[in-house]
Amino acid sequence: MLATQPVGYWSGLAHATVTGHLRDAMARVDVTQPQYWVLNRVNGGPAAPAREEVVAQLAPLADGPQEIARAVDQLSHRGWLRTDDAHHLHLTDTGEAARVRIRRLASEVRAVVHEGVSDEEYVAALKVLRRMVANVEADKSLAGSDKSA
Repeated sequence: MLATQPVGYWSGLAHATVTGHLRDAMARVDVTQPQYWVLNRVNGGPAAPAREEVVAQLAPLADGPQEIARAVDQLSHRGWLRTDDAHHLHLTDTGEAARVRIRRLASEVRAVVHEGVSDEEYVAALKVLRRMVANVEADKSLAGSDKSA
């Protein structure tokens, strides 16, 4: 019976439920998920990124085209980000401390979500979802080509 249920429904429900739970937990410490993404991206590379680079890289994850730019502005206003003379973003000491605190919170939320799910089960689920995405993307590319050729 489970094999006939729509993956879109269950993957959508999982996304909404897990994302909502994480965002609620972050809201209790006055942080948004996009702000956390920005903190991690600014911290995560060999060189300090420009604002435009951060916005372009994270925009596909966001709920709207301005969400990442707003997060950068909010973090700058809060004193967690600074911009150098070359217009590159850097975490301040306060921003790095916040990033570490939020990472701990995200790990706690992850532990709740993964309760009773082994690493093997989690990896298997991700592999199945990735395969389904690849199948649909391959079908789209075929649909766009001339199939009679």
